[in-house]
Amino acid sequence: MSALPVGGPGLPQRRNLVTEIPGPASRALAARRSAAVAPGVSSVLPVFVTAAGGGVLVDADGNSLIDFGSGIAVTSVGNSASRVVDRVTSQVAQFTHTCFMVAPYEGYVEVCEELARRTPGDHPKRSALFNSGAEAVENAIKIARHYTGRSAVVAFDHAYHGRTNLTMALTAKNMPYKQGFGPFAGDIHRVPMAYPLRWPGGPQACASEALDTVKALIHAQVGEENVAAVIIEPIQGEGGFIVPPDGFLRDLAAFCASQGIVFIADEVQSGFCRTGDWFASEHDGVVPDLVTTAKGIAGGLPLAAVTGRSEIMDAVHVGGLGGTYGGNPAACAAALGAIETMEAEDLASKARRIGEIMLPRLRKLAGEHPVIADVRGRGAMIAIELTRPGTLEPDPATTAAVANYCHSRGLITLTCGTFGNVIRFLPPLVIGEDLLEEGLGILEDAFASLEA
Repeated sequence: MSALPVGGPGLPQRRNLVTEIPGPASRALAARRSAAVAPGVSSVLPVFVTAAGGGVLVDADGNSLIDFGSGIAVTSVGNSASRVVDRVTSQVAQFTHTCFMVAPYEGYVEVCEELARRTPGDHPKRSALFNSGAEAVENAIKIARHYTGRSAVVAFDHAYHGRTNLTMALTAKNMPYKQGFGPFAGDIHRVPMAYPLRWPGGPQACASEALDTVKALIHAQVGEENVAAVIIEPIQGEGGFIVPPDGFLRDLAAFCASQGIVFIADEVQSGFCRTGDWFASEHDGVVPDLVTTAKGIAGGLPLAAVTGRSEIMDAVHVGGLGGTYGGNPAACAAALGAIETMEAEDLASKARRIGEIMLPRLRKLAGEHPVIADVRGRGAMIAIELTRPGTLEPDPATTAAVANYCHSRGLITLTCGTFGNVIRFLPPLVIGEDLLEEGLGILEDAFASLEA
């Protein structure tokens, strides 16, 4: 057997296809997968990765692919960033687990200190660590309910908050996340998202009408005095990278404050430099009561957090929060390495630079191909929405065809959206500009090939 390529910063940063996609080695592994892995667990690409780093993934056949997905916004610092690798290696040589609730360790405390320092607002904060974004969201709801003594929770159309029972209730999209898995947790109420492209009166009306609509529905259908929390993604993720109009989040947070409602910003996908700020909430000057984080926090290791105002976090009784693996020592070490990388390499500014490169080319592409109805996003969290030209009718078939073309040419892209008609771009923040430009060229070829 030949030696596997070494990942990390030393991995050659170039696209190189030596077989078709997928190649014979990946096809053989796919056959083994079919016999051993539950079919309910899906995969975007039919390739098996053997090494990764920077802006590329290498598969079992030796193909080197450009990564515009980052494992769904997880590997923002790269798949094997040196600071992450060094800290994790050192930690696992010391110990891998004690359970923080049994015998605590400094790494957990250090991560919570960093979260207090990095999340919006200069008020006193506390954090609790968990394993996944869904766990963080579920615990944020628990905390808000305990603090307020209320039970109702308001979420938004097109939201995605996870796959646990409570977070499925918060998630808007039925297939594949909710179909057949009910009944779901109760006292969850849904209101319209400020979605400029699809607001009935258009983008300008969205900016002026969305908040009033939300407030009116909460008042009429729930009652402000019954609402424990309003939870929103500052830029929606799985729902289609929907960016609300400027001011909407700020005014929504102010409304919540006036009614004693806990305002929860779900920054699981948008946090940790992804949008050009450390947190997407900062763009509107919003200081959430609670922030949920995961994905980009730990360079690929499973870690999540709820960070919030000390008076809210302190309201929960001792023993009311936790979990066996929450804040695992190796994951905490990875988070400290990832945060160090973000600061040392100024990855927030690199995210902004990615947006400066991508958005003009995508807007030009939209001008050439009427199937692209919208180009939106911020920093390195960008998407295009595809519809039947001249309408708002979603076009998931063309969306899938474009994504498949990209995959066959060695570019990893992800789709999303309530209607399956959005292509999202989440390149690692450390990707080279040459790879970024080459990937955009492949995307342009995909649209040209469809018209041809």
